[in-house]
Amino acid sequence: MIIHITEVKVVGPYSLDLAFDNGLRRRVNLRRELYGPIFEPLRDPAYFAQVFVDPTSRTISWPNGADFAPDFLSQMEPEETSAETIAQ
Repeated sequence: MIIHITEVKVVGPYSLDLAFDNGLRRRVNLRRELYGPIFEPLRDPAYFAQVFVDPTSRTISWPNGADFAPDFLSQMEPEETSAETIAQ
């Protein structure tokens, strides 16, 4: 089954809260994945915060066309969160 992203929320520097169409929710930090020319602009936190769910590809994307496959994102190690962070 091909999975897609239905929601994205920026929750910190390079960190996203993602909702998938199979019910999975995952908080990931993409800092280590931002290498190469297409991802260079995403190192700027203000640009990174422009993330959106592309309605065609149904994954996260940025204005310069950078994106990540939903399958890759769903298999990333979840970012550790504290109870205090979740309560906010």
